[in-house]
Amino acid sequence: MMALEQHSAPAQPARDDVPDASGAPDARPRRKWGKRRLVPLLVVVLLGQMAVAMLTTAVQQTPTIDEPVYVGTAAEYLHEQRLRHNPEHPPLGKLVIGVGVALADPHVDRSFTGDQGQLGRHLLYESGNDPGRLMLFARVPVIVLTLLFGLVVFAFTCELAGSVGGLAALGLYAFSPDVIAHGSLATLDVPAAGFVLTSVWLLWRARRRPRLHVPLAGVALGAALATKMSMLAAVPVLLALTALSVWCARPPAEPRRRALVHAVAGAGVVALAAVAVVWASYLVVDPRLRWAPEQPIPVVHGLRSAAVELLPFPEAYRDGMRVQFAFENYPWQGFLFGRLYTGSLWYYLPAALLVKTPLGLLALWAAGAVASVAVRRLRPVAPYLLAPTAVLLAAAMLGSRDFGTRYAVFVPMFLAVAGGCVLAVRRRWVPVAVGVLVLFVAVSSLRTYPYYLPYSNEAFGGPAKTHLRLHDSNVDWGQDLGRLADRLRERYRDERIWLVYKGSGVPSAYGIRAADPRKVPAGEVRGLLVVSDSSVAKATGRLAELIDSSRPIDTVGHSITIYRR
Repeated sequence: MMALEQHSAPAQPARDDVPDASGAPDARPRRKWGKRRLVPLLVVVLLGQMAVAMLTTAVQQTPTIDEPVYVGTAAEYLHEQRLRHNPEHPPLGKLVIGVGVALADPHVDRSFTGDQGQLGRHLLYESGNDPGRLMLFARVPVIVLTLLFGLVVFAFTCELAGSVGGLAALGLYAFSPDVIAHGSLATLDVPAAGFVLTSVWLLWRARRRPRLHVPLAGVALGAALATKMSMLAAVPVLLALTALSVWCARPPAEPRRRALVHAVAGAGVVALAAVAVVWASYLVVDPRLRWAPEQPIPVVHGLRSAAVELLPFPEAYRDGMRVQFAFENYPWQGFLFGRLYTGSLWYYLPAALLVKTPLGLLALWAAGAVASVAVRRLRPVAPYLLAPTAVLLAAAMLGSRDFGTRYAVFVPMFLAVAGGCVLAVRRRWVPVAVGVLVLFVAVSSLRTYPYYLPYSNEAFGGPAKTHLRLHDSNVDWGQDLGRLADRLRERYRDERIWLVYKGSGVPSAYGIRAADPRKVPAGEVRGLLVVSDSSVAKATGRLAELIDSSRPIDTVGHSITIYRR
C-alpha cells in the first residue's frame, strides 16, 4: 500500500553542511525548502481563483429555484426553533446556510403561514429585506465549505501520489464548472457530497489509526445523511469500507477471529456516530423535537414503508423520506439532446456528465479510474474512490428526476482524487500529459466565467449551446433574472415586455414590468418575448406557437432568450 510505504520510509536528514564533489554546499535542502513553500502557495492560488469564481457567481446570480426554500427554512429554524417546512431535506445543510442568514439578520415575519415556496419568497421580497444581500450571506457558508472540501481532495491525493498529484487533483476540483456552479449556491448538493468524500478520506486514514479516524468518519457520514437523504445509498459501502480499514489496521499477530470482531465493531461505531449526528441536527433546531408539518405527508406502502419505519432517525426524517418517495412517483418531464419526455432515462446522468464536464477532466477521470485498479500500489485505494462513486451514481440514475448533474456532483469530487493519482504511474510522459490536461481543464473553465451553471464542453458547443441538449439546473435554474433586468434597462428601455420566467425570483423586485403572453390572444403579444430556456425546451401549445413566430435577437447568461415580435 503506497500510503503506508510513504509513511514508513525513514526521513532523510538535512545535509546543509555536507559539500558535494565540487566543494559547494548541497543544493538539495534548498530545493526541498523551496518546494515546501511553493506547494502551499499553489494551493492558495488554486483555491483563491475558485473563491473568486464562486463569489462572483454568488454576487451576480439571483435566487435559483431551490434556494429560497432553504433560506426561508433556515430563517425559520433560527427565529422560531421549530421543524415545520421542507421535511424532505434534513436540517444540517440549512443550518449551515443559516449561519449566513444569521449574519445578515433579516426581518422575519413570524405570523406567516404559507407553504415552503411562499415562505422563501416572502422572506426575500415581501418582508423589507434586500434579497441580493441576504442571498449572498446565505451562500457564503456553502462557499467556505466547498473550499474546505478542496483541502480534503488535496490531502487525500497527497497521501496517494505525493504533493504534485495533490496539486493536480486540487486543480481538477478547483476548475470543475459543476463544483463551482453549485458550490456558490445556498443549496445542499455540494455539502452532502463533500461530507461523504471526507468520510471516505478518514476511512482511508483509518487503515493506520482506526481509533482516531473511524469515529471521525462516522461523524462525517452523519453530516452527509443530515444534509441530504440521497446519501443513504452510500451507507452500506462506507460501513464495508470501515470494516476493511479496521481489518487492514490489525497487528500481524492478532487472531483472525478477533480482527473480524474489531472490524464489525468499527462499522458499528461509524453507524452509531452517524445516527447521533442526524439526531443532533434535529435537536439543534428544536430540543423538544416538535414536528408539525405544514404540508400533508404522503402514505408509503410496501417495502418502502418498511424501510422508512426501520430508519433509526426522528419522525421528521422518516416523514421526509415519505415525501421523497412521493416525488419519485411523480411523472416529471425531462429533456435530453432535444428530446422532451415524461419519466426518466437511466442513462440521463452519464449523458449529462458527458456534456457538462471539461474534456480534459473526462480524460483524467478515466485514466485515474484505470490507474487505481492497474497500478499495484494504488489498488488498495480503488474501493475507497470507485465504490462510493459507482453506488451513489447508480442510485441517482435510478431516480425519477432528470434535472441536472447536481445530483451527481460527487463524481467530480471523488474522481478529482483519482485523476491526481495518475501521477503515481512511473512513466516520463505522464507528468507532461497530466499537466497539459489540467491546463486544458483550467482554460475551458475560465472561458465560461462567470456563467458556470450552463457550462458545456467544447465538443458540445460550449455554454451557448447547452440549452439545446439539457434543461433545468444544467442550464436555467432561474439564476439570471437580475442580469435580465440589467439587459432590458441597457438595450430595450421602454419596450413592451412579455415574460415566461422559470424560477423563484420576483421580476418586479428587479424592475421588470412584464405580462404573461400565454394569458392573452397571440395577436396582442407584440414587442419583446422573453423566455427562460427551460421553458423553451418544454414549450407546447400557445407558447410554442409564440416562439415559432418570433425572431431570437439576444440571450442573457446563456439561460434566457429574448425574441422580437
